[in-house]
Amino acid sequence: MQERIDEYLHYLRVEKHLAKNTLEAYSRDLGYWFTFIIKRRITSWKKTEKDHFLEFAMYRRQEEKISASTLSRNLVAIRNFYQYLKNEEYISSNPSANLDLPKLGFKLPKYLTLREVDLLLDVRGQKLSAKEARNYTMLQLLYATGLRVSELVNLKLNDVNLQSGYVLAFGKGSKERYVPVGKVAIKVLEDYYNEHRPKLLKGRTSPYVFLGPSGKAITRQTFWKYLKKLATQCGIKKTISPHVIRHSFATHLLENGADLRSVQIMLGHADISTTQIYTHVTRERLREIHKKFHPRG
Repeated sequence: MQERIDEYLHYLRVEKHLAKNTLEAYSRDLGYWFTFIIKRRITSWKKTEKDHFLEFAMYRRQEEKISASTLSRNLVAIRNFYQYLKNEEYISSNPSANLDLPKLGFKLPKYLTLREVDLLLDVRGQKLSAKEARNYTMLQLLYATGLRVSELVNLKLNDVNLQSGYVLAFGKGSKERYVPVGKVAIKVLEDYYNEHRPKLLKGRTSPYVFLGPSGKAITRQTFWKYLKKLATQCGIKKTISPHVIRHSFATHLLENGADLRSVQIMLGHADISTTQIYTHVTRERLREIHKKFHPRG
């Protein structure tokens, strides 16, 4: 049984080109299911039935207290795995094919207002150290491009073209996309390259734009800590993360008239339905403005 899981993960990596983090999530989800099945003395995937999935769902929700969204992800991974088993003729039918997923509430992405972004990016009168300049440049570039934090920390010198004004991002499944960079972020990057990056290098060489210890790429955790600390210093009460900056990038583009297809390309979304969540954000924002400023709002 474990061999079938290993084969499936290999298939996802080699044939579907799934990203490392996505593969790890699939592996965990299938691991939960495998452990659950083994404890019930089931020795073949052919012997699993729909009742087992329902029992698994109840166990995960009631005993392990996971959220509906986590359970939904578990069940999607399991359902896809069984479809693979059927396609490869390891099983004759997929017992999870008609499995109902948990109903999820509609959740709008969190984002910052333009004023809050301005607070984060305002460094007037400050003398920045090399590390502070690195972190500030990362924040400028993140808001300018809407990159995922994993894409940001893994940027290499060859991925950034300041003359043409774009970065080459490697997204989920190693898919490439070109994202424009505005003149403000380009100027900050130039200053970082010329003045601060050499201090971080300390005579070493490194292909990475944003350097951590020993010339390696800075970690996501390091940047996340910086961002949370900066938000506190700026008096921003919202929970903040690199993904909130990405959400802010998309929301502000649409609020200022960008079309959905262009935003989809810049974000690297495979499906435009993923990008459409931001249209709900902008509509919600319009309602707030109407309520606040209309005399009978």
